[in-house]
Amino acid sequence: MSEAMIARAEALMAQGRATEALVLTEGLVAEARPTHMALATHAAALKAAGRREEAVAFNLEATKRFADSAVAWHNYAATLGDLGRAAEALTACEAAFKRGLDAPETWSAYARALQASGDLDRAEDAFRQALMRSQGAPVVAAELANLVWMRGGDLAAAQAVLDAAFHQGGNPSALLLAKATLFETAGEGSRAADLLETASRRLPDDLAILLGAAQSSLYLERIAQADRYVTQARALDPDSRAVAQYGAIVDLASGRADSALTRLRAALANRPDDQSLWGWAATAARAMGDPLYAELCDYEAMVGVYDLATPPGWPNLQAFLGDLSKTLNDLHLYQQHPPNQSLRHGSQTLHLLTGSDAPALRAFFAAIDAPIRQHMAKLGQGADPLRRRNTFDYRIQGAWSVRLRAGGFHQDHFHPEGWLSSAFYVETPDAALESADRQGWIRFGQPPFVTDPPLPPAHFVKPKPGRLVLFPSYLWHGTVPFTTDEARLTLAFDAVPK
Repeated sequence: MSEAMIARAEALMAQGRATEALVLTEGLVAEARPTHMALATHAAALKAAGRREEAVAFNLEATKRFADSAVAWHNYAATLGDLGRAAEALTACEAAFKRGLDAPETWSAYARALQASGDLDRAEDAFRQALMRSQGAPVVAAELANLVWMRGGDLAAAQAVLDAAFHQGGNPSALLLAKATLFETAGEGSRAADLLETASRRLPDDLAILLGAAQSSLYLERIAQADRYVTQARALDPDSRAVAQYGAIVDLASGRADSALTRLRAALANRPDDQSLWGWAATAARAMGDPLYAELCDYEAMVGVYDLATPPGWPNLQAFLGDLSKTLNDLHLYQQHPPNQSLRHGSQTLHLLTGSDAPALRAFFAAIDAPIRQHMAKLGQGADPLRRRNTFDYRIQGAWSVRLRAGGFHQDHFHPEGWLSSAFYVETPDAALESADRQGWIRFGQPPFVTDPPLPPAHFVKPKPGRLVLFPSYLWHGTVPFTTDEARLTLAFDAVPK
């Protein structure tokens, strides 16, 4: 019976039904002597539901009950890594290795923990060990290529990692998309578009390639070409959520906001909490003057600006920010911005900062609890996509730091995995902030692709050290580029209802 329930729970997780999987496995782990598989499957279901802190307790229990199991130690290491607890993840990986495990997944977890610990040379080596054992796994190859790029900006060396993975037997589609992302990251958008144009001819039935090609074309404002790719994709999978979204983006670029909103409303009927779809729906509503825009983008009510109180243990906020700045700057080890992120001309931390033991970071996450709760109380509950999910409680879904240098900015973006998103300012480019064109300010409402009619920013907030800005995750936001010879250091996080 338990084996059948575990198999059913695994099938539910594969379908994205983690809550149902949890119901099946809760009884199994409540038994006096839960099996290894029961503990592992329940932990996996908790992780799939976003409850990683709870999952790690079951992974730890498995290492105690089944101490000789290398798989139990691997599972524990992987969850610790997800939580940003790098030092503990390293120890757990090494315990798995000592028990004979030599799997590519464990080498990958080890590489991520080494990277989060700042041991970048050993992280590169561990990623290569994982690739040797995985026949060019595209996810691992992309992680290694990204690491090579971020460390020194060597596009050719990063590309070589992906090419080697292809020759090892890695999935061509995924590797081509990773290479195109690298090109775009390096400012070679035309090269990315040309690569995906060729790929679309050779792999005409590959949905991911077609949508990647559409995205590259949109960045270059090649609207007719993007429309062609989306039409091909729609013929392959007319019910695809991603196809609906890209179709709406092409509609917006082509002056068909009504058609875009119709597509997005249809997609949202089955995905009412999809932040990306709501972000684009707001854009379409704004373009056509639909009242939905005011409902979704009430900037005065939904964007909260809070100046942090001095955490206990520091004499004043300036002293706290000084310690926090040093802690964060020590984590910024990269020379280049990461692929698949919004920043340009700067660096970003890549592990979950809530797992840090650094006193300043622990104090920060304690200090933001009050303004988050104040903002949730201010929002209240309601029928709109933001307020109807407000439980007045939350958990942190992701947390990272960004350091921008002169010329740095964030491309306009939203956070698909969040509910409330944030920007906390540790260091600001003070001379830039006083410029007439609001250099360095956070802006809201401007989409990243061309639209007809054009949609400029609709709201701005001026940063200052110690300021926390909270806003719905579906809101477009970016940074006005600054040209002064200054730096901008931020800490950001996503929160989701608990």
